[in-house]
Amino acid sequence: MITVTKEAFAVMGKEGSTADGDGFIRELWKDAERHFDEIAHLAKKDASGKPVGIWGAMSDFSRTFKPWEDGFRKGLYLAGVECPADAEAPEGWTKWIIPGYTYIAVENRPGAFAETIRQIEADGISLAGAVQEYTDPAAGKSYLYFPVKRM
Repeated sequence: MITVTKEAFAVMGKEGSTADGDGFIRELWKDAERHFDEIAHLAKKDASGKPVGIWGAMSDFSRTFKPWEDGFRKGLYLAGVECPADAEAPEGWTKWIIPGYTYIAVENRPGAFAETIRQIEADGISLAGAVQEYTDPAAGKSYLYFPVKRM
């Protein structure tokens, strides 16, 4: 576990909800990947030209970035890429501005979500918002970001 502080940032992607049924996240990613050329020019990029972040962003249904409801089983998901806050989402795409938080970040692997929730609860820490999935394209690694303090 490492601590990461990240100011508010924007993600543009394909939005869906747990109400869309099993497999909806996989379908959102397929849709985003098939049509990425529509927003590729809007992605924030590093010095080598790679996107700075691929995000599986999450929020509760109120769109206030609280944790998913009903034991982390119900909420909204945005499969997308980090973009400038002033970028305009083309038709069929959605942009979220995710508030700034201090996160506990762990490498994403099977069981990591449940293990980290148990650990932070055992440490007396409460989630300050929805957990986010972050992939660093430059490193090729994926992480879960558990927000523990809103900025």
